[in-house]
Amino acid sequence: MSYVDDVLARVIAKNPSEPEFHQAVTEVFESLRPVIEANEDFYKREAILERITEPERMIKFRVPWVDDQGQVQVNMGIRVQFNSAIGPYKGGLRFHPSVNQGIIKFLGFEQIFKNSLTGLPIGGGKGGSDFDPKGKSDREVMAFCQSFMTELCKYIGADEDVPAGDIGVGGREIGYMYGQYKRITGLYEGVLTGKGLTYGGSLARTEATGYGLVYLTDELLKCHGESMEGKTIVVSGAGNVAIYAIEKAQQLGGKVVTCSDSTGWVYDPDGIDLEALKEIKEVNRARLTEYKKYRPDSEYHEGRGVWQIKCDVALPCATQNELLIDDAKQLVANGVMAVCEGANMPTTLDATQYLQENGVLFVPGKASNAGGVATSALEMSQNSERLSWTFEEVDSKLQSIMVNIYHNIDEAAKRYGKEGDYVTGANIAGFEKVVEAMLAQGIC
Repeated sequence: MSYVDDVLARVIAKNPSEPEFHQAVTEVFESLRPVIEANEDFYKREAILERITEPERMIKFRVPWVDDQGQVQVNMGIRVQFNSAIGPYKGGLRFHPSVNQGIIKFLGFEQIFKNSLTGLPIGGGKGGSDFDPKGKSDREVMAFCQSFMTELCKYIGADEDVPAGDIGVGGREIGYMYGQYKRITGLYEGVLTGKGLTYGGSLARTEATGYGLVYLTDELLKCHGESMEGKTIVVSGAGNVAIYAIEKAQQLGGKVVTCSDSTGWVYDPDGIDLEALKEIKEVNRARLTEYKKYRPDSEYHEGRGVWQIKCDVALPCATQNELLIDDAKQLVANGVMAVCEGANMPTTLDATQYLQENGVLFVPGKASNAGGVATSALEMSQNSERLSWTFEEVDSKLQSIMVNIYHNIDEAAKRYGKEGDYVTGANIAGFEKVVEAMLAQGIC
């Protein structure tokens, strides 16, 4: 049995009931085969694969809080500090009922390579809770966030671990957690990113993941003789990533015709009304069923289904494993040109393989959605310097980072005879930098 297969089998056996983590490790390991097998004895002796799949630290804790009826509620909190070889742990906090140890480990593992690809000095981490902010009052959300941070603050810091937002954690939640961190520690530092502009946040951070996704997609298309101009684009999701991917795609001349949330999806053949979508989701925190009130000629459908719409470009921006093998077959049958991931691992392994085998340009989330964490790192830089850059400065740096990521993963794929395989390119490019740093720092 090869070293890759041996370690993969042990990771799966050692981490039972964590299918998302197994999936993430399998995808990375399959991509790394040509790198590992070229010098297998060395990597095995240094136990590189074992070290990179075992978190440096994992903290799990309870979060008690009181709801509006005076009832005490208890949730689970978790933070996985996966790898700090190239910098302090960096990765979001997710508040959603689906959160469990396996999902946080998969996200933290992916974050190692994503952060490496940005070229910035940030390691990989992730955290969250099974708390659901939907349907909760502001006071309940504040009570939960303050309790969550009362425990988490013991393990984070501006030069140690810098969390950000993710699903269920936006500006409101970041504000409540930052206030509690400052109250307990007495420190006014860049310990969280995604902060409000009045207390250390960065312009363009809200837009960053969606904008970055489209910047990389546009560069991908340009390098294949195409552009976003005039393309029909299908987007899933209706959160920050989806909204600002839609915005930037429209600015570059694309026509986005779908979006979705956890209950259903919208098809608007005339193009998504961005202002209506922002009002529904960012102001009213409502469901997409409201969209027809703004655009009567649009269609609303319950459940899943955005991938059946004919398009040139598909941008999955909702959550993990949302684009399945049947969806991939439908996209290919409809002539899709490119699929770039805005969410973390939204495409299943078999769907990814099908898209690649059928000539679709496919870029994984660890590359294409790295704009969010890249801009978080830019926020950290501004906090350290006690400066605030203009929107244009941050946006320009973001675009440069995303263009460089595309070319780095393209070149890595070509070096190992895998031209056009951007999954392999992303994993190799991210892996090489982290491993070089790990080796330089000894056995730790």
